[in-house]
Amino acid sequence: MLDNLNWWEIGALLLLALLIFGDRLPAVITDGLRLVRNLRNMARNATGDLSRELGTDIQLEDLHPKAFIRKHLLSEEDEAAIRKPLQGVYDNLRADVSGVHDDLKDVASAADLRSNGTRPGTATSSPSTPAPRASYDDAT
Repeated sequence: MLDNLNWWEIGALLLLALLIFGDRLPAVITDGLRLVRNLRNMARNATGDLSRELGTDIQLEDLHPKAFIRKHLLSEEDEAAIRKPLQGVYDNLRADVSGVHDDLKDVASAADLRSNGTRPGTATSSPSTPAPRASYDDAT
């Protein structure tokens, strides 16, 4: 959750918390930790109740609606039937993206050949002079 914060931002947040809560900051932190612990216990109890009611072993991650339906209500055949229409679209999209990727590689290597006058991936000691561009008047 805090992966995208650097040390300066975390320090600023701590300073802001200290300014807002003052001497009550340790009590606020303790209350927050107690709240998180209680929420975890409630979730654990809810999963235990659901496991007992459904007669299966259920984990907290299984409570996500998609995962719950996939694991407990759909058979493998039902899941395959749902995925089948979209699989062709996925395969076509994947082929198109790989084709565009290959085309971009070809364009980049052609541009490298044109600018360096050498094969792609080889270094030159002196840059070559680019070919003069044709002007609009030359084309007419």
